[in-house]
Amino acid sequence: MIVSYECDARRTAVAVDIGGTKIACGLVDLDAEKMPQVHDVKKIPTEADLGGAHVLELVIQSIKDALVRAEERGEKPVGVGISSAGVVDPRSGNITFANDLMPGWGGTSLGTVVTESCGLPCAVLNDVHAHALGEARHGGGKELPSVLVVAVGTGIGGAFVNHGIIMLGAHDEAGHIGHVAALAAAGVACSCGATGHLEPVAAGPGIIREYLRLGGIDSCDDGSPVDGAEIDFRANNGDVRAQAAEELSGRALGEVLGSMCNMLDPAAIILSGSVAECGPYWQNALHAAFESQAMPPVKSTPIIKGVLGGRAPLIGAVENLFDPAYLETRNTCH
Repeated sequence: MIVSYECDARRTAVAVDIGGTKIACGLVDLDAEKMPQVHDVKKIPTEADLGGAHVLELVIQSIKDALVRAEERGEKPVGVGISSAGVVDPRSGNITFANDLMPGWGGTSLGTVVTESCGLPCAVLNDVHAHALGEARHGGGKELPSVLVVAVGTGIGGAFVNHGIIMLGAHDEAGHIGHVAALAAAGVACSCGATGHLEPVAAGPGIIREYLRLGGIDSCDDGSPVDGAEIDFRANNGDVRAQAAEELSGRALGEVLGSMCNMLDPAAIILSGSVAECGPYWQNALHAAFESQAMPPVKSTPIIKGVLGGRAPLIGAVENLFDPAYLETRNTCH
């Protein structure tokens, strides 16, 4: 649903980011002349293993709680912008598909239920699409005509944004860069049911899996299971197994990014997510592999870090509420 507003009105909305592990909900103030302001954000576990209906209840309660906090501050949100994991139909707000990380989430009529429960117009966008929209319009891509945004964490997602408009595709799932073929993933099973995709070798769990396969120590000093941050620490302190695991991830992603640049020719690639914070072994492998696959005209395409962090999907979700990213033209004041 498109929210109309007066040209000089303050645009404030509740913003929700629904991921596989956490739900973040807060307020976003949009102002054409200033950087969007994100505030009063509260985070709770998604508890995705309890099913889609349970997650939906948590989302609705988070929105209602945010509305109470807004009223206490004298603010009056005019809508709800949602960034959600899964494949989203942004016109209806329905979740059309979700993998096993969000069991029962596929088929949820998210936008309709939120509007009925909270009494406010609601717009829903895929979480990586929302993240990309935030970065493209207000973050690392603000001054650029086009960007390919890639988020690398527990999974890998992406979006191509051209002049502020997201390319969604015929089935609203354009940008699933984690599910394109990668040389290093030959024969490796993917969570989507296919084999040979980028995500299982280049995302965070893939780095951990490769490190353990190479004989890496499976726990931290405090006894907790080894994670990506610990593997990066070990890589930077001489652990050759950690270095090899990070290099495999970086090389696989870099090859795919080079191929994507050959096809899309963005002005820049923006990387975000926890894996993108890895040190030189991952970074050097990524850049070398990118150059090995990129055609000469695009070899100089800059690869930069996102600047908005967790604010990006919240800002993008509210941008989509007021100015839907799937429209060919920007929404104008009525």
